Amino acid sequence: MGLFDIFRKKKNETVEQESASESTEILSESESNSDASDDEQSTVVSENTSAVTQPMMEQVGLVNEDEAKIWQEALDKQKISTPQLTETETETETETETETETETETETETETETETTEQQIYDAGLKKSRTGFADRFNRFLANFRSVDENFFEDLEETLVGADVGFDMAIKISDELREEVKLKNAKRKEDVRDVIIKKMVDLYEADGINEDATMNFAPKGQTTVILFVGVNGVGKTTTIGKLASKYQKAGKSVLLAAADTFRAGATKQLQEWGERAHVPVVAGKEKADPASVVFAAVEKARDENYDVLFVDTAGRLQNNVNLMQELEKMKRIIQREIPEAPHEVLLVLDATTGQNALQQAKLFKNSSDVSGIVLTKMDGTAKGGIVFAIRNEMHLPVKWIGFGEKASDLREFKPEEFVYGLFKELVES
Repeated sequence: MGLFDIFRKKKNETVEQESASESTEILSESESNSDASDDEQSTVVSENTSAVTQPMMEQVGLVNEDEAKIWQEALDKQKISTPQLTETETETETETETETETETETETETETETETTEQQIYDAGLKKSRTGFADRFNRFLANFRSVDENFFEDLEETLVGADVGFDMAIKISDELREEVKLKNAKRKEDVRDVIIKKMVDLYEADGINEDATMNFAPKGQTTVILFVGVNGVGKTTTIGKLASKYQKAGKSVLLAAADTFRAGATKQLQEWGERAHVPVVAGKEKADPASVVFAAVEKARDENYDVLFVDTAGRLQNNVNLMQELEKMKRIIQREIPEAPHEVLLVLDATTGQNALQQAKLFKNSSDVSGIVLTKMDGTAKGGIVFAIRNEMHLPVKWIGFGEKASDLREFKPEEFVYGLFKELVES
């Protein structure tokens, strides 16, 4: 099943859930009314049952009062002689079955809540991006008259404005020329669905053989993860969030404050370390970043830490000295742990659009970037940057940030992203 098919399935499931919810409310009202009628009937049955428990002979007048008492005593003895253990066991079994059913239902509900929560997080986090994306497409479709050359020019302009990148905009436009004709798309809705399906299909095709999982060292060895990126993208904050996440998962985590040039960077990382109960290796202000990395790698290796996160300086990406410093850090890390760094994560501010794409190109050429962390997706990001990064860089987005809390940094899930971005545009 393709990514677009998964998207449509999710949308249909959402519609079905909403319909089911409405039906349940209606049924609940009907059952409530039915229960009231049942209660009235139960009262009548209860009164009749009480009458039956009286000695039958006395009711029909065939015995006198003394004889009726004898009959009553005989009935009472018969009740007492009936084993009560069976009733107790039956009640216990019933209670056990009920408890088991309740536990099963609770587990099922918990699983459903977890899945729903992930969808809700993506849904809420992409709200602004989704609105901006939808507005652009709706404005484009409002001017739609026919599929001609002007249509494709407007489409390319719309896609570039949505941050999908120039190359991908041209690619989508070229592939749509034939497909729109084949689909005989004439209505606005048909044209819109063809465009979005093509975007999703191309996005999926560009991601074949892409590894979006985190790479770790073999058990018993330290995993070193290097974070790169320009100042202001949320690099230090991302490290703090991941440190908290992995520490809660039971891993021993160490942080290296190798951004010694930015005022307050070390202090900021130390504050995150305190929150996550994770130690931080730091040097003096303006100290050689490589010396901090060396001390951190030694400590992580000798004390058997599971993960070492290394924060780095983030001056302008065209600064030659910065790239040389990153290379020096990598050499020092590899001298102590030959297979490291196991990940080089580039942190990008999604709201900067095409600037983020340029940063990705420059850092990839100099730092062997293995994955992307997209931050501030809950802001004014247009969403298309995810498509551009995969299409032009062939780099996996591994983490996506929707807010300030540690829990707002999520593993990137393409299905949830596509659904969160397009769900209001495509008809079910």
